[in-house]
Amino acid sequence: MRALPVGDRALLLELGSGEEAEALHAELLRRRAAGALPAVREIVPAARTVLLDGLDDPGAFAERLAGWEIPPLTPGVRDAIEIPVRYDGPDLAEVAELWGVPRDEVGRIHSAAEFRVAFCGFAPGFGYLTGLAERYAVPRRATPRTAVPAGAVALAGPYTGVYPRSSPGGWQLIGSTDAVLWDPQRVPAALLAPGARVRFVPVPAEAL
Repeated sequence: MRALPVGDRALLLELGSGEEAEALHAELLRRRAAGALPAVREIVPAARTVLLDGLDDPGAFAERLAGWEIPPLTPGVRDAIEIPVRYDGPDLAEVAELWGVPRDEVGRIHSAAEFRVAFCGFAPGFGYLTGLAERYAVPRRATPRTAVPAGAVALAGPYTGVYPRSSPGGWQLIGSTDAVLWDPQRVPAALLAPGARVRFVPVPAEAL
């Protein structure tokens, strides 16, 4: 892990992998909840980094952090957010071919995994979810779509995501949901936040 100063009151922590970044983020949240973390305004995870903003003494905290032992992530720590999904996406056949399974197996494999929101970005309410085994990573589409509908459940690389609104996108679409990922009238507005556990629940089309 490498700690880089950002301005006078922030640290950017660079990790060797996405898994290490997720584990550190979880440990920071745990210590903050236990009152064992210095005052910090924001903890912002990304693919392989965690930003801490609002520290009184970033240098002193970096020295303390060097002595931490970061436990690995453990599944089932908190109740999972359940997202109902129809596995009816237009890229199901392509994903099935990439995985080497029948088309109907894609939904079963995907819904059997427990996901965790590693970080958020791209659009308000869009979470990058990890949880599928490495062998199920898929490439982005060679030609992105000009419009992906809101509620599309999609795969790219090691991540699963749900489009919170219609937008261009190059992810592989495997399903759809009516769950509202971003609602400015709701508190909090985002359904998913970094660290949240997520499960996808397959439902027939008429159930949504």
